[in-house]
Amino acid sequence: MPSLLAIDVGNSHTVFGVYQEGRWVATWRHRTDIESTEDELAAWLKSMFDLAGMEFGVRRAVCASVVPGMDAVLTSLVSRYFGLQLKFLRGDSNHGVPVDYTPPTSVGADRIANAIGGLAIAPAPLIVVDLGTATTFDVIDGTGKYTGGAILTGIGTSLQSLVSRTAKLPAIELKAPATAIGKTTIHSIESGMMFGYAGAIDALVHRIEKELGAKATVLTTGGLGGVFLDLCERIDRYEPMLTLDGLRLFDEMS
Repeated sequence: MPSLLAIDVGNSHTVFGVYQEGRWVATWRHRTDIESTEDELAAWLKSMFDLAGMEFGVRRAVCASVVPGMDAVLTSLVSRYFGLQLKFLRGDSNHGVPVDYTPPTSVGADRIANAIGGLAIAPAPLIVVDLGTATTFDVIDGTGKYTGGAILTGIGTSLQSLVSRTAKLPAIELKAPATAIGKTTIHSIESGMMFGYAGAIDALVHRIEKELGAKATVLTTGGLGGVFLDLCERIDRYEPMLTLDGLRLFDEMS
């Protein structure tokens, strides 16, 4: 039986990760929908376990959620189908990372998980750039304290807004073009979105480091994190499992 089910509830998607024998053996994404019932989610989740050839059961379950409307249904899911109490990571949980934020409880659980996961693999000071529905910058200073960050509109959200509000602009794939000077409308949008967004990330990292008074290790994660690894000058590594690893480490603390 797998040892851990970790659940990262984001505004657009929820990631379910199964950890067994020292590694993540499966991860799945499901659309976040507060109208979902525990039975609907259980049926989908069991089908994912079946497809992966795994027994439908876990020994522990932990969750980071930024959608309060999902908390009750996930608690019921884990209780009814796994016979477990779902453990939630929150801003005021005993997670071992001092928080300098007002109020501390307003820090998203996923951002705390990123801090925990990041500090386990990289030295402080540290910046974690998480590219999802929003792009968040989580800043850990040289003492290992979570000292705040920044929130930027996610590139997918920005692109969707641009295309929906302009009749003649087509939708594009999130990929970098060969040149910054666009020769077609699609090429121009790709340049503006990808290179412009990469520049915004580098600029924010530069400003944060200036305020910290030190160069930081910069990690990126999230569904689009890998896309910008080679586009940004200041991203050191892409860690796709960082949030889930932070949840796993939090679970292991107690």
